[in-house]
Amino acid sequence: MTESGLTVTGPIETGLIESGPAKPVTRRLFFALWPDDATRNALNRTGKWLHQHWGGRCMRADTLHITLVFLGDLPAAQIDALLQGVQDIPIGAFELKLDQVGHWSHNRIGWLGLSQPSPALESLVQTLRDQLRALDIPFDARPHTPHITLLRKALGGAALECLPVNWMIDGFVLVASNLQADGAHYDVLRTWRLTT
Repeated sequence: MTESGLTVTGPIETGLIESGPAKPVTRRLFFALWPDDATRNALNRTGKWLHQHWGGRCMRADTLHITLVFLGDLPAAQIDALLQGVQDIPIGAFELKLDQVGHWSHNRIGWLGLSQPSPALESLVQTLRDQLRALDIPFDARPHTPHITLLRKALGGAALECLPVNWMIDGFVLVASNLQADGAHYDVLRTWRLTT
């Protein structure tokens, strides 16, 4: 029992209670397609249009992207190996036609995606996953569903047709996600080019 009336049960050294081994420092990471300014503006316009129909909360324009591979919380000690190990992918630039809006009721997300699959995008995701396996970097291996989250807490509603957003893809990025009071903020750590 101390003078303040608190009972201390753990060892004390220089006035500090030992709390066990420190947890390793991690960063929440994912690979993504990151839009240029013109594409970002077109996606943002589509989000505002969708908001008029389905309500919810529009995503900030600076957060719009397509996730390729989600890594989750990666120990900082592995990040250098990741940055050095992932190579440019030799599939060449390609265009995505984002022309389908949808709503997932389980998490109330309104999204924009593809009405037709993109073999080039599927090849990019698969090649990136293969490189990560070779580096022994863990990742979320669930089937890839390419989409851009435009709304959160959306009500959904009738099926809608939207003006397509055409996006020329010539590279991909590694992004760190930092959760703050006003939502997620993203830092692009590195860009890789698609090569022929």
